[in-house]
Amino acid sequence: MLDNIVPTVANRDHGGKSHGSLDADIIIKNAPDPIFISDLEGKILSANDAVYELLGFRTDEVLEQSLSRFISAEETREFTAALREVIERGVIRNTLLNPRSASNEVIPTTLNASALRDSDGKVIGAIGILRDMRELDKARAYADSLIKYAPDPVFVSDLEGKILSANDAVYELLGFRNDEVLEQSLSRFISAEETREFLAALTEVIERGVIRNTLLNPRSASGEVIPTSLNASALRDEEGKVIGAIGMLRDMRELDKARAYSASLIKNAPDPIFVSDLEGKILSANDAVYELLGFRTDEVLEQSLSRFISAEETREFLAALNEVIDRGATRNARLNPRSASGEVIPTTLNASALRDPDGKVIGAIGILRDMRSYEKVVQDLQESKSELQEKILDLEKFEEVVVGRELKMIALEKEIENLKRESEGLKRELEKVGRGQSRWT
Repeated sequence: MLDNIVPTVANRDHGGKSHGSLDADIIIKNAPDPIFISDLEGKILSANDAVYELLGFRTDEVLEQSLSRFISAEETREFTAALREVIERGVIRNTLLNPRSASNEVIPTTLNASALRDSDGKVIGAIGILRDMRELDKARAYADSLIKYAPDPVFVSDLEGKILSANDAVYELLGFRNDEVLEQSLSRFISAEETREFLAALTEVIERGVIRNTLLNPRSASGEVIPTSLNASALRDEEGKVIGAIGMLRDMRELDKARAYSASLIKNAPDPIFVSDLEGKILSANDAVYELLGFRTDEVLEQSLSRFISAEETREFLAALNEVIDRGATRNARLNPRSASGEVIPTTLNASALRDPDGKVIGAIGILRDMRSYEKVVQDLQESKSELQEKILDLEKFEEVVVGRELKMIALEKEIENLKRESEGLKRELEKVGRGQSRWT
């Protein structure tokens, strides 16, 4: 990494340092990470300010000192082995060192080192960059705590499917001891087919960083096959490279029981019920649907609803699906599916949202109501209303006739009364005339 900026020992001008050396010294001195240069015996030849700040020592307590003064005997052997790797390969990466500071604190660091070469290209030492891992270790400890106490089963695997760690919920789910899970391949707990699917899912994790709702059916210590869904995200090293996966399992047994119960309710419901995806493809249907339409199962399942309803109603159904997505339900949409015999059957549709485990709407559960009996009742009422209206008209006509006759009879009676009164008046007049004639005679 710093090979190109650190001078070789022969590149000195008459002033004692080359232009490249001055540039290298400036870069090293002002680098934010602790950087030091050592010979092949591990003696520190130079160090930047960040090294003194990290360790808390004075310059004279670091320069010309062996690195073994600051690290354990074991790590000194590892560092010496790392120097040999630098000689052979020119670089080492992410070697763990835990130097002890002036205050006696052990500081976790990682070491990346590249070769320091002379003018002939011979490796004469190493340029080391330390990375203070205290904050990262705190973050890892926090992440480990989150995983350990997560309510869902969480595990970490490498890219070959070997389980590196797992929380208590994993052991509770599967019933195995720690030593029966850690360092074991996931293939020990799942079928060969699911192992292939899991490895394919790991490839997806590498490419996309995450996978969702992959089905796994691990076998527990008691031999029970446990349905689960797996969500996994990438486990990355310090350089961002994917080195494994963090998997979270969701126990699907209770959900499967709920699904079986709801499937039983749907199957045995008296009304026709079907399930469709968001494109209107029928995923399942109960017996009442087949009884209503007269089709076989294979003529309904995986078919688009547009096979059974008109193009206009298909557009209305898709609009109803949009309403289901937005509002969670739609009510009393009109559908007129055509049966196997060609009969157009009037129905109303009530639909509610079908959701995945994450709550996302993935389809609709539709309930049809056969409206033929209702429409027959409405038709009968209309016919009865028409008949009643006709009878009312007939009664009104009859009433007009009867009332007319009654009025004529009343008029005749009045006329007869008038005639009677006139007749009696004439009779009295005649009697008067008769009495008057009697007197004259």
